[in-house]
Amino acid sequence: MLSITSQYLARFRRLHDDGGAPDVLPVTGAQRRFVLVRSMDPAGRPDLVPMFFSFPRGTVDLRRLASAARHLAALHPVLRARPDVLRGTPVLRLARPDVPVVRVAPAAGESAATAVRRVLRDWSPEGAPLRLFLVPDGPDEAPEGPGTAPGGSDGPREVLAVVLEHTACDGQSLARLVEELGAAYAAGHGADEPSPSDVAAELDAYREAVLLQLDAEERAGSPAALAYWGDRLRAVRERAAVPPQQPARPAAAASGTLPSGSAEARIPAPDTGTSFPQLLDACRAAATVLHGTAHVLPLGYPWGGRPPGAAPVLGCFLNTVVFPTATGTAPASPEETAGAWWDDLDHAAAPFDTVVHAARTAGSAWTGRLDGLLTVDDARRRPALRLGGVPGREIHIDGRPVRGPFAVSVTQGPELALRMVWDRAVHSDGTAGDAFAALTDALRSPARTSG
Repeated sequence: MLSITSQYLARFRRLHDDGGAPDVLPVTGAQRRFVLVRSMDPAGRPDLVPMFFSFPRGTVDLRRLASAARHLAALHPVLRARPDVLRGTPVLRLARPDVPVVRVAPAAGESAATAVRRVLRDWSPEGAPLRLFLVPDGPDEAPEGPGTAPGGSDGPREVLAVVLEHTACDGQSLARLVEELGAAYAAGHGADEPSPSDVAAELDAYREAVLLQLDAEERAGSPAALAYWGDRLRAVRERAAVPPQQPARPAAAASGTLPSGSAEARIPAPDTGTSFPQLLDACRAAATVLHGTAHVLPLGYPWGGRPPGAAPVLGCFLNTVVFPTATGTAPASPEETAGAWWDDLDHAAAPFDTVVHAARTAGSAWTGRLDGLLTVDDARRRPALRLGGVPGREIHIDGRPVRGPFAVSVTQGPELALRMVWDRAVHSDGTAGDAFAALTDALRSPARTSG
């Protein structure tokens, strides 16, 4: 029986053999997952990946910024493509480079953070996958909670939101996007558009990279890989939403009725760094507080890279790997966690939809929804966005809707920067606060394994 990837490749190739799809590109397994997430949203809204930068007010020239953004969209196919389904086949359909760059006027009494949340909430499913919003901010606008202080006390500022749909980017793409946007801005308003030969070369490189990725995913969806993931995830069950039982903490009440809560902390980082298995165990400690004991919950994390020979194109290539997080009162053996994780990495190239199918074939009732998400970044790979020679300060704006019950992000550096967000329709602020404490406590403990 053909794998999901093999079936997809066959359908996509038939589109081109029939000559009816000259302006479409194939999608990777990771992109198929985000197309699926979008299809499950009642309003068809995509997953968004926003970056927020605070600049001194007056720094950003919107015309110059719009020129720079259009330059990038003209060069990179994924920034001018729209997800579509053609004859039952998910694709990216190429469109003209059009990047909205909007100055947002806050309503009366509306803070910069609230205005940003409003424009993201009103994101139209139709339109460009890259959009930029500039919102005035000032020291008179008080922060709304941890991580939401947009400006600071150094005079009036403005917040630039650079927002992409997840089908157009992954973690590897963000640093390059920030660097290229700053370089195109430095070239000035009216900078030359990419040459037709550069545009054609980038398009060919993108198409080839995606096809190489799909070839790698086709090989990874072997019967042996299906058997591995079926056995590994047979006991996984995502947890149904349970009404919060604990009262919200006072700090959360100040945020009003925002759909999500957040917490953050910085703790000393070990000299050797924190191993990924330690982070998985810390998420397990948080999940135990959130969901109780004796459950096996699906925790997803992005992993992977471009296949050998693929150009470093801007796009989405990181697969979502699923870690079956067994909750319990006894701490997991670090050696067991590390060993299971290494075994998973041997099969990590299997695309997400193939893994879900393998689990369900093996008897799991898992639908593919994730109960938690872990992302890890390196502070050295987070360049500042420089506009007109001025570096923007990257900030967080919390309180936006989140996909799934909770998500943890970790930034490795001289300190370990930890953040957790949660869906308030699933978890109370009190329970989530206790879960975050369990997570940080697990990482403050002496390293038990180098993973």
